[in-house]
Amino acid sequence: MKKPLAKVHHYDLYGKRQEKYDFLMENTIDSVNWNELENREPEYFFVPKDYELLQKYEIGFRVDKIFAHLNAGLTTARDDLTIKFSMEEFEEFEYNFINKEIEEIRQIYHLPADSRDWTIEEAKLDISKQEHSFEKIIYRPFDIKYICYSKYSKGILSYPRHEIMKHFINKENIGLIINRQSQSINAVGNSYYITNLLTDCHVIDNKAYVCPLYLYPEESEQQSIGENQTRKPNLNMEIVGKIGEKIGLRFVPEKGTSIVEFAPIDILDYIYAVLHSPSYREKYKEFLKIDFPRVPYPGDAASFWQLVNLGSELRQIHLLESPKVEEYITSYPIDGDNKITRSIGKKDWEITDTANGLGRIWLNDEQYFENIPLVAWEFYIGGYQPAQKWLKDRKGRELSFEDIMHYQKIIVALNETARLMGEIDKIGVME
Repeated sequence: MKKPLAKVHHYDLYGKRQEKYDFLMENTIDSVNWNELENREPEYFFVPKDYELLQKYEIGFRVDKIFAHLNAGLTTARDDLTIKFSMEEFEEFEYNFINKEIEEIRQIYHLPADSRDWTIEEAKLDISKQEHSFEKIIYRPFDIKYICYSKYSKGILSYPRHEIMKHFINKENIGLIINRQSQSINAVGNSYYITNLLTDCHVIDNKAYVCPLYLYPEESEQQSIGENQTRKPNLNMEIVGKIGEKIGLRFVPEKGTSIVEFAPIDILDYIYAVLHSPSYREKYKEFLKIDFPRVPYPGDAASFWQLVNLGSELRQIHLLESPKVEEYITSYPIDGDNKITRSIGKKDWEITDTANGLGRIWLNDEQYFENIPLVAWEFYIGGYQPAQKWLKDRKGRELSFEDIMHYQKIIVALNETARLMGEIDKIGVME
């Protein structure tokens, strides 16, 4: 016989510490005006929730359900060993792992004790197979590095997630990055990003999931010459069909020019726009922090295409593919060795134009980036502030000319993201 659920009572107490102490001293468990909570499965919340709002939220489709296949980003277990700033840093890597003894490898790379999912012995065996490659990886927002990649789990990488990552290696593809639950309070409601490369599990927060837009056939599945076998949309066609009904358009697997058709990239851009709506994030924040996001079905074709266009702009800006990111709004006026010696903390940030919200960030005692908008400097993607994180991760390094240009693109991208989020809210994504 199933036992009845316990009753859960809740009470909010706000105020200064002494006021709370006084309240507790003056009351007992029986005198507090408790509110009994409704037991609602499957979450069984321990705090009050607006269930009418939840019902409205649940009308939309779950983002993880519209993609037929998704998984967490890859996990290395040894980032410092397997992920580098440049290909040149891997020059002695293969030789050492093939020819050196285990303890010698440990000393060369200052490796900690082996773990359950990563051992030097298994990493050495993996590299000895000569099936690895060196690939680009989106490591953190706007931070592209290089990785020694192998498809075998618990080898040189702990979990390469090859069943998903293989669709990005030397492939033309786009992937939506989403989070299920955020560890950082700053990541709640904003843990969404985009990828076209291999992607790290911690790219935006504690555990990012990668949803490829297309799936490519295995080489072993290739048909004979003359037969056509192309990439396939990685989409749940039942949900796609409902979207088509809402907007009165026909779905096609590849983007064309017809005004009566919509394609996979349009769906991704629509979702990306909705997930960047400030009002959507605020209204549903209590639900966004506990599970994969739900997105409302489009109301009509007109609003759908408006959001698709803004989502497309966001996507291209976040991939730094838009010409807009080369319209620099910052400067780097002082010559020097370009070495980051500052910690890139609050004391290294200086407001120079309060009226326009502009400031400078000091890299060392002489050099700085000028005219950085405060909105870009403080902007969060997931649990990271990219304008700060990118520099912090390069402390002690000398920035190249390409690095300096790249950082200024990041600032444009963040500034434009804030602007586009405002434009999305003007359209509205909720009834």
